[in-house]
Amino acid sequence: MSGNFESYRREYTAGGLTAEDLCESPIAQFERWLEQSVNAGLSDPTAMALSTIDGAGQPWQRIVLLKGLSDDGFVFYTNFGSDKAKAMDANDKVSLLFPWNELDRQVIVGGTAKRMSLAESATYFLSRPRESQIAAWASRQSRPIAKRALLEAEVRKLRGRFAEGEVPVPDFWGGYRIQPERIEFWQGGEHRLHDRFRYERGGDGGWQVTQLQP
Repeated sequence: MSGNFESYRREYTAGGLTAEDLCESPIAQFERWLEQSVNAGLSDPTAMALSTIDGAGQPWQRIVLLKGLSDDGFVFYTNFGSDKAKAMDANDKVSLLFPWNELDRQVIVGGTAKRMSLAESATYFLSRPRESQIAAWASRQSRPIAKRALLEAEVRKLRGRFAEGEVPVPDFWGGYRIQPERIEFWQGGEHRLHDRFRYERGGDGGWQVTQLQP
């Protein structure tokens, strides 16, 4: 394959989006689109790209999984020693992107990241598969490792350590809630005439909706 992709394109024909289609609340609108993504059989409908800014001012992105949603925001979990956690603790301004390409849709969320309570994190951790719980203990996320075999050895050791009873919640692991300030819904359109609507939180806590040119 050559490095020239100028001729690669396709038309977006999955459907349009009008102001009349929108819910009053962006969270309700997101839940509607998420449900449609699940029903359409997308392999990872809850996958979202999380963008943070590190200490050097460098933006960085990675895929994480949405694990909770309410009017308060979007929830995911991670190791507090990870690069993303360190970045969010230093600069809580973040962005999320849900790339539902099969439906010619994407949702962009801009907001602030806040650590969740220990009780909230523990409730989710104890609901995870046991092997996932052990993996959370084994991995010092984002730190260098000489070879994978060392990580696998740590997992075996922890299986023995936690052979009986519940796996405790690590003190270095927990949840973040992204509290949205603006949410944009994008629906692909023919001839690049896409439909874009942005919800922005007003001073009274309500939401203002603006249609944007593609």
